[in-house]
Amino acid sequence: MALTNETIKVRLEKQFEGQLSRMDEPYGMLTFEAPKELNLKIMQFLYDDEELRFQFLTDLTAVHYPSQPGRELAVVYHLHNLVDNVRIRFKVFADIKQPDIFTATRLYAAANWMERETFDFFGVNFVGHPNLKRILNVDEMDYFPLRKEYPLEDQTRTDKDDEMFGRG
Repeated sequence: MALTNETIKVRLEKQFEGQLSRMDEPYGMLTFEAPKELNLKIMQFLYDDEELRFQFLTDLTAVHYPSQPGRELAVVYHLHNLVDNVRIRFKVFADIKQPDIFTATRLYAAANWMERETFDFFGVNFVGHPNLKRILNVDEMDYFPLRKEYPLEDQTRTDKDDEMFGRG
């Protein structure tokens, strides 16, 4: 029997009764939110369950939502069941003042570099990570460049030739 989003949803809701929210299926991919304290429990369940078998971490990143106080940073996980070729996405949110999320490196080795990149660009502190340090930016940076804390380019600037940037 093929693994469906409905089957995944039922198994998750049974295991984590009342703790998951915003179940949706944009473009056919099951997506949901969970409390940040449950990220490892959810991933371990999805990994170990004999029917679900989400044993491949496709991607891990973050998104900054400055208009959501107390939950400004979302860590987004994309998991893949390679046997049934099914993908899911789930998000956990953290306060920007204390962006602590448990590391997934013990379950998914690929999380190591992805978490370092997410730390480097968004400042998410992956608790328990074996080597959480900047990976692409210089160590001296005292800010996180992908947070939406900086104004966009001034559109009234005259020191640029718009044709050089494909705007002419």
